[in-house]
Amino acid sequence: MTPDAAPPPARRRAAVPQGTTAPRGKRVPPGDGAPERGRGARTRAIMPPLLAVLATLAYGVQGTLQFRNLTARSWDLGIFTQLARAYGELRAPIVPIKGDDVNLLGDHFHPILALLAPVWWVWPSGEALLWTQALLLGISAIPLTRLAIDRLGPGLGILAGGAYVFSFGLQSAASVQFHEIAFAVPLLAMSLTALLRGRVPAAVLWAAPLVLVKEDLGLTVALLGVIIALRNRGDREHRLLGYALACWGAGWFILSTFVILPALNTAGQYDYTGNLGSPLDVFWPGAKWVTVLMLLLAAGVIGTRSPLIALMLPTLAWRFTGTVEFYWGWGWHYDAVLMPIALAALLDALGDRRSGRATAWLRRDAPVPVRRIRVTAVAASAVVTLMLGGTMPVLDVVRPESWEPTWRAPYAAAALDAVPDGDVLAVDITLMAQAVPDHDVQWIHGPNTRVPDCVLSDVYAFSWADQPPADIADWSQETWGITFETVYDDGGFSVACRV
Repeated sequence: MTPDAAPPPARRRAAVPQGTTAPRGKRVPPGDGAPERGRGARTRAIMPPLLAVLATLAYGVQGTLQFRNLTARSWDLGIFTQLARAYGELRAPIVPIKGDDVNLLGDHFHPILALLAPVWWVWPSGEALLWTQALLLGISAIPLTRLAIDRLGPGLGILAGGAYVFSFGLQSAASVQFHEIAFAVPLLAMSLTALLRGRVPAAVLWAAPLVLVKEDLGLTVALLGVIIALRNRGDREHRLLGYALACWGAGWFILSTFVILPALNTAGQYDYTGNLGSPLDVFWPGAKWVTVLMLLLAAGVIGTRSPLIALMLPTLAWRFTGTVEFYWGWGWHYDAVLMPIALAALLDALGDRRSGRATAWLRRDAPVPVRRIRVTAVAASAVVTLMLGGTMPVLDVVRPESWEPTWRAPYAAAALDAVPDGDVLAVDITLMAQAVPDHDVQWIHGPNTRVPDCVLSDVYAFSWADQPPADIADWSQETWGITFETVYDDGGFSVACRV
């Protein structure tokens, strides 16, 4: 080269977002770069499973304390324990607690609960269901926390994951004991994580089983399919997958609600249609707006910029048009399925620090919000739970009084021992779940026509409305027209058996 010759132009290298490896000839999927190396990789590998373990232990111990201290929030744990026993014995899910010959698949459509059969084989107890739910809620934190770390960095990502797994929705679900929606939470977490990583087939496969968790989730699946199709308008294969998922969800909603449930229901109907009020009832009372505000904060408010936030609408629609007060607030299990949606919407709207792209309504290439907004949004998702203060259910695990055995425990055990194994037992809610493994249980106030062999009553049970009978044997004789005699009476528990 002569001194006067100009050097050849430098070859420009394609820009690759920081932390992303782009092999030659391969395109990096939007928002799904390679994980961090070194310290970031260790954080990404360790912290999500650690949060899952902490949440599983917290919720599981909470359930054990409730179970052993005879805390019964409703009759649901007894119902699902009876269902698990039926599946474990390879029988149809006939649940006499709900009534004679009641098939629980005619109450709500949740065939996925057949997966509880192996749980029953290993641990035939209602307590096992509480730990199963704790595990499912904990596992759901792993994919979402890992995604949060990838997109926001270790600090904010861990905070977002912790805010999620101990969110008010998951805490309240654990507090009111086992429900079928426990299976929906990890499925939603896996599906939405896959979608945000650009893995559409995986997102569809994880979402598809949601229709087997509960009938209303078919609408959520259908809406997710529409969102997938709209987000991938330029990709024919992914767009068709989205529309297929939408048809799958809508089809199962119609089939389960209007065909399967009435066919398996003893009254030949869908039992919950009568719980729906006027559409105008959606806007009142004010408790509904409090719930909406809490959900918006869980999504960091900015999560409303993501189309994923619309996935909350099917659940909120039936809850807010419902006439049951428990549907409206945050204190039961109804918000649990909305928590993965809230975090996914938050992460979608905050975008990916590696690609520099975020979602803003119909745009998927909006600039990533500045750090101040990211920090504020993630903090809001944590603060909404912390604002509950001492009412947070999971705090029972660290309250010394919760670890004190109830004085009634030995009397409860003696009352159950007074009933011969295998007997038909009419019992109130306090010992309902505990009685299921060894007895054929029905509710003491239920619509059953068969006469029980024994009756077990708790004078402190809320179903008596503070007016328990003076003598359970006399009450049983008046109720069923057959002579009973008292065989146990102590600690507030009474057992009367047929003569």
